[in-house]
Amino acid sequence: MSATTPPSPSPPVFSSHCSKTLDKFHNSTFIFSRSFKRNKDFSIRCEFESNQRWTVGCVSATDPIHIILKPPSIPMSAAAALGPAGKHSKRVCLFYCDEMKDLAERIASQSDAIELRSITWRTFEDGFPNLFISNAHGIRGQHAAFLASFSSPGVIFEQLSVIYALPKLFVSSFTLVLPFFPTGTSERMEDEGDVATAFTLARILSNIPVPRGGPTSLVTFDIHALQERFYFGDNILPCFESGIPLLLNRLQQLPDSDNISLAFPDDGAWKRFHKQLQHFPMIVCAKVREGDQRIVRIKEGDPAGRHVVIVDDLVQSGGTLTECQKVLARHGAQKISAYVTHGIFPNRSWQRFNHDKGGSPESGMTYFWITDSCPRTVKEVKDRKPFEVLSLAAPIAAALQI
Repeated sequence: MSATTPPSPSPPVFSSHCSKTLDKFHNSTFIFSRSFKRNKDFSIRCEFESNQRWTVGCVSATDPIHIILKPPSIPMSAAAALGPAGKHSKRVCLFYCDEMKDLAERIASQSDAIELRSITWRTFEDGFPNLFISNAHGIRGQHAAFLASFSSPGVIFEQLSVIYALPKLFVSSFTLVLPFFPTGTSERMEDEGDVATAFTLARILSNIPVPRGGPTSLVTFDIHALQERFYFGDNILPCFESGIPLLLNRLQQLPDSDNISLAFPDDGAWKRFHKQLQHFPMIVCAKVREGDQRIVRIKEGDPAGRHVVIVDDLVQSGGTLTECQKVLARHGAQKISAYVTHGIFPNRSWQRFNHDKGGSPESGMTYFWITDSCPRTVKEVKDRKPFEVLSLAAPIAAALQI
């Protein structure tokens, strides 16, 4: 066993159950890389050398997410910005709302160039926010970022107050990380009187005060309607990222990775994602009317004998996914799994999805992958099969280096 200096950025840090995984590699050479304490969490990185190279990350037992044996690749532009051993990394002061604390800590564990900063979230007796940014003078001239979660209308105002305040503290640049753009499904005005709240939120974010270094950067993942990128004004620079690379890395680890087909619940999902997934056989479903009912049918592709993964940007009640699951099973799918970037699941609707337990695909799913863009859902489904959480920490850390 020898101590080594790990590369920078560190690989994704996801699970506290490292010991169980180590048992699988008892014939491998074990190299201890580093242990350290950060924010009261103990983190460890391990490498195994056998016929194949594996990397396992661990974080405190209070926050087991998922072990990723092959860390997601960092875009070349971001890797160049990081430089050798992170020597030329842009140092970022990362603020966050309480709801995003766990994800913020995972982001900070990706790079020594990311430093977590605190905000005091209080309320006055009348219920309105009473907020305080700690060490405001200490971030002058620094690159600042805020990790937000607009999970309900009630928390948006207090976070917007902080988001508008940070750029005015003489910071060098400001980045708003909003993994899930929550009003994205309300982008159309089909009848006179409809209110497109997605456009309203985009206008609010477009008026964030401009910091010294130029317009605010907005990092968001798999926004629901692609035309929403044109809703933002010139005072903000939207950076549209995707969680699909996390899915690709996970699919490569599956024992039946050579027998996977991808299914899209409608043409919209296919248009959004198919270019990132071109090397997989594809199945496209569509909703059709039969009398007063709308049912899902297979428009193209053949699921027979395949492990079919349904791919979409978000899930709410889960009705469409359930109907897709039924029709795929009827057409002979061997296994059925699902991936969505944003697992919203209002009213605990995730409970309608069961694990197949190696049985029939019409009654359960083998895997249901979501990201940690919606932290409330993560807490509810953590350690519940078929759910697995793929963390956005690594791509967010890379985006902060742009």
